[in-house]
Amino acid sequence: MSASVTIFLIAVPLSLGIALATGAPLRSGLIAAAVGGIVAGLLGGAPLQVSGAATGLVVVTAELVQQYGWRATCAITVLAGLTQLALGALRVARAALAVSPAIMHAMLAGIGVTIAIGQLHVVLGDSPNSSALSNLAALPGELAHPQAATLLIGAVTVAVLVAWPRLPGRYGRWARTVPAPLAAIAVATSASAGTTLPRVSLPGWELQALPALPSGPLLGVAAAVLTVTIVASMESLLSAVAVDKLAAERPGPAVRRAGLNRELAGQGTANVVSGLLGGLPIAGGAIRGSANVKAGAASRNSTVLHGVWVVLGAGLAAAALELVPLAALAALVMVVGVQMVSFAHIRHVQRHREFPVYATTLGAVVVCGVLQGVAAGIAVAALTSLRRLTHTRITVTPEPDRHRVLVDGQLTFLAVPRLTRALAQVPPGADTVIELSGSFMDHAAYDALQSWSSGHTARGGWVRLSGRAG
Repeated sequence: MSASVTIFLIAVPLSLGIALATGAPLRSGLIAAAVGGIVAGLLGGAPLQVSGAATGLVVVTAELVQQYGWRATCAITVLAGLTQLALGALRVARAALAVSPAIMHAMLAGIGVTIAIGQLHVVLGDSPNSSALSNLAALPGELAHPQAATLLIGAVTVAVLVAWPRLPGRYGRWARTVPAPLAAIAVATSASAGTTLPRVSLPGWELQALPALPSGPLLGVAAAVLTVTIVASMESLLSAVAVDKLAAERPGPAVRRAGLNRELAGQGTANVVSGLLGGLPIAGGAIRGSANVKAGAASRNSTVLHGVWVVLGAGLAAAALELVPLAALAALVMVVGVQMVSFAHIRHVQRHREFPVYATTLGAVVVCGVLQGVAAGIAVAALTSLRRLTHTRITVTPEPDRHRVLVDGQLTFLAVPRLTRALAQVPPGADTVIELSGSFMDHAAYDALQSWSSGHTARGGWVRLSGRAG
């Protein structure tokens, strides 16, 4: 019960902020939160994961709303949900995790940068442009002439978000039981009392117009459906794995590990329902999921209950929600976007020599779009792997009593000419130690090494091969 209340208090302002950032009706964020909690919570395979309006889909959804309109975006959400159901039935969820973590973290970081830049325009009192490059180009002019009232409310929201988890003392510990997003929105709303700032406007719960199929080239619509499917699925699966790790590190009884194929099918069902009801695309979120684990959730009940609270809260507390200034929601989502750029992930990627993959993906997501960014990252990752496979350094070092041949890298047919040239430097009959530091040798390299060793031994030499395992 307490965990469900905690994630409800986080989900409401976050869902409204995401809806604002996409240009969709604000009610759509609450619909996505409710459907994500109830439908994905009941049917998904990750019991502690909390689904709702997806931060990773903000940029994609904003482009869809602008290009096709809201009703068509709902139809694309339904089609993406059906695609996720098909993928879940084909049991391919585990294969999706084969994509390099550097690409996935860079994709989320690129989306975060795009979100932050766009929402900064709202905080400054303007509206965001259609692309990150346009937003960057317009930023200097807006920074020179900001609207003081919206900037002040945005600054108050950011300050509370940053300071709230760091409140000291006994009273600070008590205050931190209130989630930072809720505290920030409450303080900013109080500070804006009496002003004429733009505020949340929630339409009534009238029956939504049915989704309409997008008008446009079929290839473009298919690409839009594929983009929503890939981003929503990857974000959900990565979040499910992360929430699993958090739950495993927590003391207490073990929670059943996530079933990724069932989770993918649950996310697909939730997206179908959300699209039909006029809600945003849905994905599992690490922010809400980690808050659920830290609040002590032990089963899917907290996730489902939080969806029920969203339905009741949106109906009973609509008047309170309409007091919230839009600048506060924009500042909240801007901070979420900044937090999607994790320096811990960057250090981890650098340690594994995958920073070029990370940087390419991030830059391409910001400049070109999500699907293009992921494709660019996969291409660079493939080239990097190919280079590592073909980049082999072979050195021959004469020693007092022997010759040492050191092979640094993988031995494939591409390295055979260099290997034979190096072995030719060893004098006939000399004692030789060949050290292989790689982890792979193909048949061509094995044959070349075996032939030389046999010939060298026949001429009176002595050969010993060693490697990392001896």
